[in-house]
Amino acid sequence: MPDLLWDDVRNFFDPDLMGALPDVSVAGTSVEDWQALFDLVRLSGWSWEYSVGGAAEPLPPAADVLARPVDAETADLRVWPVPGVLVIFRPRSAEEIDFDVDLRELQGQEGVDVLCRLLTAMGRRLRKPVVMTAEGDYGGPVLGFDPAADRVVLRADPRLS
Repeated sequence: MPDLLWDDVRNFFDPDLMGALPDVSVAGTSVEDWQALFDLVRLSGWSWEYSVGGAAEPLPPAADVLARPVDAETADLRVWPVPGVLVIFRPRSAEEIDFDVDLRELQGQEGVDVLCRLLTAMGRRLRKPVVMTAEGDYGGPVLGFDPAADRVVLRADPRLS
């Protein structure tokens, strides 16, 4: 049984209501959590590419990525958990893992399931909540992985979106 059903959460996957790139994050993280994420990406079988300033490079240890100067070129970790769905991590701070997903790539039950599998894999690896908010609305999570429930749960009423 899926964690969430499309008919129940379709408003949270509507790019016009949520913004095309909702904010997804894990708060209260550390360099070790970033390393755990890098390890998950490497071991998951997902396609991925690490780049700095748009140039592909081997993925270094998280400590090296996070020790880069503030004014250094932007580092991106692009991950495709399934073909056609791109997730972009931008390691800027050890204290938070944040990433973008494009809701236009996550339509229908299949899209909901892809996002739930991603959030669950991350949340289980990090043993932390992974939450999604509307684009630019950092204070109001609508759904996310709950470690206590060991699944993705609603954090807001989708009928009110």
